[in-house]
Amino acid sequence: MVAPSVPQEYLGIFLLLIFSFLFGTLILFLGRYFRLNRPYRDKLIAYESGNEPTREPRMRFSVKFYLIAILFVVFDIEAIYLYPWAVTYDMLGVFALVEMLLFIFLLLVAFVYAWKKGVFQWEK
Repeated sequence: MVAPSVPQEYLGIFLLLIFSFLFGTLILFLGRYFRLNRPYRDKLIAYESGNEPTREPRMRFSVKFYLIAILFVVFDIEAIYLYPWAVTYDMLGVFALVEMLLFIFLLLVAFVYAWKKGVFQWEK
């Protein structure tokens, strides 16, 4: 007997992908077909909390904003890894403890480096 080219376990996933694609396409088409399209001057300006725009939308931001955002992502990822590790620590053993201590140590090194570079100071 010849094995099927697609295992039966993947049939549900394949059907879900097809349904998702067709549903998404249908919703986008219906939205474009039925929505109101009445552009006017006030609707086409950039929205800034109900205020009139005061300058060009393309302005330079301080690199500090990006550094804080990157640090937030790094420490957010730390929290994402710490929770499942803590839940399954009993099953993982000492090797996982050493791995997590190394991970936390590397994050601590990154934190100290950012602190020494003055990332957390807004004005110099």
